[in-house]
Amino acid sequence: MLNSIKKTTTFVHHILKPKIQKENIVVDATMGNGNDTLFLSQLVGNTGKVFSFDIQSIALENTQKKLIDHKLNNYDIKLINDSHENLKEYIMEPIHAAMFNLGYLPKGDHSIITNPDSTIKAILSVLSLLKKGGIISIVIYYGHDGGEAEKEEVLNFLNTLSCEEVTIMQCNYINHNNNPPIVIFIEKNK
Repeated sequence: MLNSIKKTTTFVHHILKPKIQKENIVVDATMGNGNDTLFLSQLVGNTGKVFSFDIQSIALENTQKKLIDHKLNNYDIKLINDSHENLKEYIMEPIHAAMFNLGYLPKGDHSIITNPDSTIKAILSVLSLLKKGGIISIVIYYGHDGGEAEKEEVLNFLNTLSCEEVTIMQCNYINHNNNPPIVIFIEKNK
């Protein structure tokens, strides 16, 4: 397990994997290059459903290619070219898990970033759809222009959520330099 915490995404996947089952409905709120969409699709199988969001068409293209390469293009995976803040326009049913990676598209245009207003709106939407016992992961990458402001606003918002409604855990790297990512897990209590 210890080596699995060196890479943030591996750590997040390790925590989420036992919580997501076949037939679940899950969300990748920040599609990026499709790594989390692929991960979620493999967990829910062809009987589950994945909703994946990104505002950049290149993210959809990269993800579609990744799914085809892994022979998952026949699964119920909705690649949606829209902001995660609009996810309730696409999802009406209860969900079991959601993943957020805040920042910019790796190997993409670093000027196109997530922003706190849309992110907070998306988190609220996910929380309203999340089943009891469901989980949200949020990885905050903030070493870019606008990243520090988003980090502060998202963390401040999360501090306002009732501990009766949700349990929130924050994980930090304390011996890394250069703005190491912050990992947040939110589990719905009721």
